[in-house]
Amino acid sequence: MTMVINNCYGQRYIGCALKEGCIKVNGTPGNALGAYLDGGVIDVNGNAQDAVGDTMNDGKIIIRGNAGDALGYAMRGGEIFVRNNAGYRTGIHMKEYKDKKPAIIIGGRVGSFLGEYLAGGLIVVLGIGSEDVPVGNFTGTGMHGGKIFIRTDKELKNLPAQVAANVASEDDLKEIEPYINEYCSHFKTEPKSISNGKFYILTPNAKNPYKQLYTAN
Repeated sequence: MTMVINNCYGQRYIGCALKEGCIKVNGTPGNALGAYLDGGVIDVNGNAQDAVGDTMNDGKIIIRGNAGDALGYAMRGGEIFVRNNAGYRTGIHMKEYKDKKPAIIIGGRVGSFLGEYLAGGLIVVLGIGSEDVPVGNFTGTGMHGGKIFIRTDKELKNLPAQVAANVASEDDLKEIEPYINEYCSHFKTEPKSISNGKFYILTPNAKNPYKQLYTAN
């Protein structure tokens, strides 16, 4: 079942808790698009505002433009693909449990506080078209789980003490290869033009004081 919404101008809560089927949106949906999404698919031919995929549990959201702030807030399952850029606090409080592993893939750059208090899942920032580091300040603040991949030739600086940053290995890149391929499929991009770039992987520092609050010693 597919529903099409034309001439969308800021209507909120579209696809809230959708369990099945597909919603295609032509225009700009308002806040909380796909909040509590639980298995359905939402495909936006345009930009999206704040809180896309808030507390999303399963399913898929595809944004063929830019996304606003707090993308994937407290997301606990499913996948979000954004063709271009996203705002502040992308992926904060994301978590994973058993077979639920959320993923956010951003084609361009993101604002500050990316992955704040990240507890699980994957965030991939491809930096397409960015001439500088494609993330803002305070990336991974309070991070105690999950992984953040950032594609850039520039050195990552001023990361919080609780974040360990390393150049991604071939094995690391195998983990995100399916997501890159799907991104390219959605947005008609050549995978090799992305996968040949340099990626950093950010993980929680083993001495991270935040992690000690959530895991047994």
